[in-house]
Amino acid sequence: MESVRSSLARRLGVDIGSLAPVDRNVEGVVEMVLDATANVSAPLSAKRLFGWHAALFPTGYSGLTRIRVGAWRDDATGPMQVISGPDHRRKVHYDASPAGALKKEMARFIHSANASASEPALIKAGLAHLWFVTLHPFDDGNGRIARAVGDLFLARADGSPQRFYSLSAQIQRERKAYCDVLERTQKRTMDVTEWLGWFLATLGRAVNSAQSTLDTVLTKARFWQRWAGTPMNERQVKLLNRLLDGFEGKLTSSKWAAIAKCSPDTALRDINELVLLGILVKSGAGGRSTAYGLAG
Repeated sequence: MESVRSSLARRLGVDIGSLAPVDRNVEGVVEMVLDATANVSAPLSAKRLFGWHAALFPTGYSGLTRIRVGAWRDDATGPMQVISGPDHRRKVHYDASPAGALKKEMARFIHSANASASEPALIKAGLAHLWFVTLHPFDDGNGRIARAVGDLFLARADGSPQRFYSLSAQIQRERKAYCDVLERTQKRTMDVTEWLGWFLATLGRAVNSAQSTLDTVLTKARFWQRWAGTPMNERQVKLLNRLLDGFEGKLTSSKWAAIAKCSPDTALRDINELVLLGILVKSGAGGRSTAYGLAG
């Protein structure tokens, strides 16, 4: 996460203090996603897709394996199969189109991507993601690029490069369900109904997740705006932020002391100061089981 923040900060010219080292794999993903979402009006092309692929694999290797970078796969080592599991018990989820058909198939995909949509924009985004990942045109990185293709079409659907939700992140959170619905769609008759239902439902969950995150951010902002002029020590600020982020369980003075790395007496003094200010309130219990929460 720190590597992602550092990469984004460098690309956007934002000063966030001491930056963490940037992983080259993270840098490639950030570069690809920013191009997909910021340059929404630019047409999709083989050259653009090749550039994204090259950004993901700047060394020409995927792990220890040499791959074709910035070019469609050639199946030199055998047909492209989507597999999982250990070597001795591998499961084949899907056999992709043969390499000889890729140039023609990708030309069809790119033409459709740039053509005026006859279907709703969100439907086109879902179809583009499915179409790309089904063709599986690269030796590696197809899933990441498919998500970037989906992000491109979603940005076009929103009419803005600025979005406050991430379908890619939601897909990662639901990766098993994503792989399952893809496999069912690709192994059957390519009826896209189930896939589109899952895609749109997942998009809805991504928006709801972003709304929840935004609500938390706004709540914290309003809280600290209200108490901006109140002197507090680092321990108090730290524990109040933990409460604002959703503290699990009950906050007691002993937990305060453990988290803030201070003595029980210091923890109780910190807490009592905030109670007197009206920032914290006690629970109904007494003694060692007394817990504290944010007022209001």
